[in-house]
Amino acid sequence: MTIAPHTLPPPPVENDVLPEPRPDTDFLARLALRRSTKVAHLAAPCPEGDTLDAILRIGARVPDHGKLGPWRFIILSGDNRQVYGTKIAELLSARGEVKDPERLALEEGRFLRAPLVVAVVFSPVESPKVPEWEQVLSAGAVCYNLLLAAQGFGYGGCWLSEWVAYDREALALLGLSPQEKLAGFVYLGTPTEAPLERPRPSAASRVTHWQP
Repeated sequence: MTIAPHTLPPPPVENDVLPEPRPDTDFLARLALRRSTKVAHLAAPCPEGDTLDAILRIGARVPDHGKLGPWRFIILSGDNRQVYGTKIAELLSARGEVKDPERLALEEGRFLRAPLVVAVVFSPVESPKVPEWEQVLSAGAVCYNLLLAAQGFGYGGCWLSEWVAYDREALALLGLSPQEKLAGFVYLGTPTEAPLERPRPSAASRVTHWQP
């Protein structure tokens, strides 16, 4: 079933009364079985146009102490995925860090592994009331919301970082300022294989009940 973006409720404005929580078995089932799609299993078509706009809108609807919005999106699509990959390969080559042609070819194609890549940029905001750590958590929530929204529209997604996310020169080529960091690359596309369950920690094994 295809879901049209216009079937979503319109964006509310400040002080609108929003729906109260209600039991929703479909929503709970989705969360209970949520699974990322391996990046190697993402192919065209990918979300675009109004659907991509809707996914980004849902992605940005996260807890955000102080209403700072300490994050932004950079879209890598079409030929621009190859262009950025070539730039980071050239960067590694110029440094003399990588000389192996196969590794350089891998870097050139890094962002071709999925038809669409959303870079979620953490943009800290100076605030006397909101610690930077809380802003980091908000940016991480954006990445997760993107995965949920993409799945809701029938697409698969994979949230990765890899070395590029921690290399200041590679990030500068992407357009990040020295103060910004990368919360992650969210690869989006259509799954070519059904995901398999992987080992997961038991939530019960991580729970303690505090007592005075």
